[in-house]
Amino acid sequence: MRAVRMTAPGVLEHTEVPTPQAGPGEVLLRVGAVGACHSDLHILDAPAGVFPVPMTLGHEIAGTVDTVGAGVDGWSPGDRAAVYGIIGCGRCRACLRGEENRCRVIPVGGIGLSRDGGLAEYVVVPASRLLPVGDMDLTRAAPLTDAGLTPYHAVELARPRLRPGTSCVVIGIGGLGHMGLQILLATTAVRVIAVDTNTAALELAGRLGAHHTVQAGPDAVEKIRELVGPAPDGADVVLDFVGAQPTLDTARQVVATGGQILLVGLAGGTLPVRPVADEPPPVPLETGVVVPFWGTRAELHEVIALARDGRLHADVHTFPLAEAPQAYEALRRGEVRGRAVIVP
Repeated sequence: MRAVRMTAPGVLEHTEVPTPQAGPGEVLLRVGAVGACHSDLHILDAPAGVFPVPMTLGHEIAGTVDTVGAGVDGWSPGDRAAVYGIIGCGRCRACLRGEENRCRVIPVGGIGLSRDGGLAEYVVVPASRLLPVGDMDLTRAAPLTDAGLTPYHAVELARPRLRPGTSCVVIGIGGLGHMGLQILLATTAVRVIAVDTNTAALELAGRLGAHHTVQAGPDAVEKIRELVGPAPDGADVVLDFVGAQPTLDTARQVVATGGQILLVGLAGGTLPVRPVADEPPPVPLETGVVVPFWGTRAELHEVIALARDGRLHADVHTFPLAEAPQAYEALRRGEVRGRAVIVP
């Protein structure tokens, strides 16, 4: 079968590999769509030894069951499913609570991370990783598994502060940010302020229902402050889907005392957190800082329910499997609005 594999750190190649076979407890899935994620770029850019090679990338997967292995119940050929990509140890306290994204044995493991992923015609996955998507377009279903799940999990972590009438600043209206914005609007009664450098992204945010849009830049903090009020008041929650130094600086300067900053993006910025009496403080007093990671299977079930009810949809731009490397280069250059989705 055709596959796009990381054959060495930083090297992504088209290859021909044998079609895998489903073992006991596993399912062979015919891939219908796979999202291209910034996390894949971090995998490609990681030093040798961090991730296995060769490995087929792709952890945002939706497809159709082709064959089932011994002992698999509840799934039959032709069933359509999304893949929950995390594979925890299944034995630690976190996994036993259903929080495999917090596994205390396997730090970062899963489909497309520590074993072959979905940038291929077929992928083998444990049957326990599948969730039904019904007749949903698979190009819309695939991004739900990360671009939908990760912001949903972040919103869940912040939900105690997302009370009716509060304010949430969403920084970065890209693959995850445009989904997070919709999740906020669908599940809360907060005022949403969208921030991005790109006018097209802000226009998308406006179409999706953001109450205010602010262009990132030297005067962004001042404009946000006009909306949320002066310190020590401010935004009750800031969701940073970029994680670069300028966005983190914006986040800490607009969050309220006692608010919460959630660092979802992986752009390498640093947030200074220290208990000092400086004015203004590096981070306001009583402010929580959380680094969310993916989400739980139960949360993915809820994300799919939102999508099937028409309250959540990915703005997708599709690429054929033959153009997967070009899709990642476009992603690296910041040319993809919404989510890039690769179709085998």
